[in-house]
Amino acid sequence: MVFKELGNTGERIPVLGLGTWGIGGFEMPDHSKDRQTIGLLEEAIEMGYTHIDTAEYYAAGHTEELIGDAIQAFPREKLFIVSKVWPTHLSAKDLPRALKASLKRLKIEYIDLYLIHWYNPDVPLRETLTAMAEMKKLGFIRHIGVSNFNTSQLKDAISVSPEEIVCNQVLYNIEDREPETSLLPYCQEAGITLTAYSPLRRKVISEHIRRILEEASEEYNASIYQIMLAWLLAKERVVTIPKASSVEHLEENLQSLELLENFELKI
Repeated sequence: MVFKELGNTGERIPVLGLGTWGIGGFEMPDHSKDRQTIGLLEEAIEMGYTHIDTAEYYAAGHTEELIGDAIQAFPREKLFIVSKVWPTHLSAKDLPRALKASLKRLKIEYIDLYLIHWYNPDVPLRETLTAMAEMKKLGFIRHIGVSNFNTSQLKDAISVSPEEIVCNQVLYNIEDREPETSLLPYCQEAGITLTAYSPLRRKVISEHIRRILEEASEEYNASIYQIMLAWLLAKERVVTIPKASSVEHLEENLQSLELLENFELKI
């Protein structure tokens, strides 16, 4: 596994995490593949996917439950668990309840990185981030961050947060490049980790990008999806959390790390 520093904490985390949106259901729980899902998660951890990303919203909490079952056989200190609090739970009263519910479902005593899932203009950022800081002081959270924040929102959050914001998780891939306009440069300058979600475009790739990917695929003897991941991970401060639905996909994604030493793709 390859590691990068989380924010300016001095702590290094796996650059390739495991996204879990859709595992165990989407907006609602789906129990039909629970046993297979837990088995796949266990295999992923054994392969080195110790950075696991989830949220209370995923499958109405069931995704956290599945992760909680899967991680029981592994040393807690070897895992880096990320979860996110939904916009309706950002008040000083609701956030601690949401956090403790996530901890119960995950069957752990602390979350390594706790993120505001989406900005909510109806709840002051200072209130939310103060609540998160209190939970950090109590040992329920190790680090705090945000998700889906634009540059202005991120700067506002930093200005009122009692604790260091170490991460912003956003949509970013070789087709969806909005973060490059200002967010990524700001994170790189400020020392904030940018976690790219949905890094793989498996269904819709423009003809122009496909041609570039196929040329790079031949040059590096890799799949176009490995090229997509390497393209992201070659960037300063960027880590990513692709979802994988099979052992084959898990292995393919891991192999993208082998490209990084001499990788260069200008688009």
